[in-house]
Amino acid sequence: MTQNTNNNRNSLLPLWVFLIVTIILSIVQVVVNNPLLLLERFVKYGGWIEIPFIAFYGAFLVYKMQDPKESPRWRIRSWTIFTIVFFLQLILGLIGFENFLMTGKLHLPIPVMIISGPIFRGELSLMVFLLLSTIILSGPAWCSQLCYMGAIDGMLANKKKQNKKIKSKLALKSTMLFLVIIITLILRWFNISLLISTITAISFGVIGIGIMIFISGRRGSMIHCVLYCPVGTVVSLLKYINPFRMEISDMCTMCMKCTPVCKYDALNVEDIKNGKPAYSCTFCGDCLAECKPNAIKYKLFNLSPTAARNAYLIITISLHAIFLAVARI
Repeated sequence: MTQNTNNNRNSLLPLWVFLIVTIILSIVQVVVNNPLLLLERFVKYGGWIEIPFIAFYGAFLVYKMQDPKESPRWRIRSWTIFTIVFFLQLILGLIGFENFLMTGKLHLPIPVMIISGPIFRGELSLMVFLLLSTIILSGPAWCSQLCYMGAIDGMLANKKKQNKKIKSKLALKSTMLFLVIIITLILRWFNISLLISTITAISFGVIGIGIMIFISGRRGSMIHCVLYCPVGTVVSLLKYINPFRMEISDMCTMCMKCTPVCKYDALNVEDIKNGKPAYSCTFCGDCLAECKPNAIKYKLFNLSPTAARNAYLIITISLHAIFLAVARI
């Protein structure tokens, strides 16, 4: 049997998500002077109207995703919604509706800016804190639920995966991160003009889009996220500060049905024999429905696999709903 079924959903999970999202967004609404909730920017006290809708959305989503068979479909749907909302706000901000922008000023919507921006400016940004908070709370969920560019990579890679392992992933990922840091430091140390620095960042983003279209789409794997994106590298390296884990038990029959559904190249033969997905695993859980003996499991301390997965869903979906409400350009 799968870890959860349509007829055996835990009714407490939606309640937990509803309460967590409501409490955190209420604190944001009260404490933050510059209104973060979208309706509050247009209508006084509008944030209080928005909060229950966002909380209900999170509760509905966790209800649907409890079933491992349904989880991949709803994960993609919710991730797509997140991306559409993000870029719709960007477009509206660009055409003159500045209330849709976080500070009223445009910031490049390129993930690499989360890393290179603070290095170039010499100061931390809100996005850095948001990224670190997700790693601490839910490990690598940023790369499977919260990154607006990752959703695009996932959609373009939505075809039958080639059964070819990506070689030297860690070396390639680390090299890309190193190059981004070095180039950013050079731009800062030599006082390169803002125009050239901006063009450099845009070029990095354009190359990433090209990788999504011409490589991810052809291979059926998220090459942009797995190899190119430096934020993904940071997430992969730092996710171990989080207590959640994915493991493959000795119940595994080596049927390899999980490998084609993993778009992060984390379930190759060597990984399965090692008893755990590769470090590029984002804990998305898409593989669970394909594992008939239930050998792939979430792990959190001494909790049962079902309890560990439920805890992961509560935290991750709560973060998703909260970010949907507050994360803007």
